[in-house]
Amino acid sequence: MVHGQNASIDSTINKKSNAFNYKSLIIPSVLIGYGVIGQESLTLKDIDNRTRNEFREHDDRKLNIDDFSQYSPFVSVYALNAMGIEGKHNFKDRTIVLGTAYLLMGGSVNILKRTTKVIRPDGSSSTSFPSGHTATAFMGAEFLYQEYKDISVWYGVAGYVVAAGTGLFRLHNEKHWLTDIATGAGIGILSTKIAYWLHPIIKNTLFKDKEKTTGIVMPFYNGREYGLGLTLRF
Repeated sequence: MVHGQNASIDSTINKKSNAFNYKSLIIPSVLIGYGVIGQESLTLKDIDNRTRNEFREHDDRKLNIDDFSQYSPFVSVYALNAMGIEGKHNFKDRTIVLGTAYLLMGGSVNILKRTTKVIRPDGSSSTSFPSGHTATAFMGAEFLYQEYKDISVWYGVAGYVVAAGTGLFRLHNEKHWLTDIATGAGIGILSTKIAYWLHPIIKNTLFKDKEKTTGIVMPFYNGREYGLGLTLRF
């Protein structure tokens, strides 16, 4: 009888941990809303221009650190596990979460880029809104936070510092407006939160009875494009 009660308690705890907390939508929603409103608001557009000019006045040297720092937070999750510092989930589960978050984030960013066609601050293209680099970085930061918050919140803090730095470098390099950065950050955070919410459903639907899963997750660069490479073996 005691075993049955313990099982019931564990089940209740798991359900609560997987329940979607609507309060967690506030911050990403505010960030996304700021960027969306900024596409029409003259006041926010003025802030965009002043922010660009501020970065332009201080230093005109371009730094490509953001091309790599965007991946650092989520790669850190796998690096920490490889060093024996285990997070909340095993390889299979965390990879399902990351894959789901990446699909949600990437799909949202690409749809918005193709429909809004905002010119970048440096005039190089019309794919400024939102910032994909920033979205990737904040997706990874939230992923790192969720996996290690029960061990130490400082892992997540470090991830968010790197993500914020990525956004700043995108501003510094005149690749994005402040509204692009804000929306990218919101999309990244929200994508990961939704991915954790959907994880039990996806796991039980698509990966049921596939317990033995191995693979590798690594960013790639082919000389022109950056991306995420995911290989799984069931």
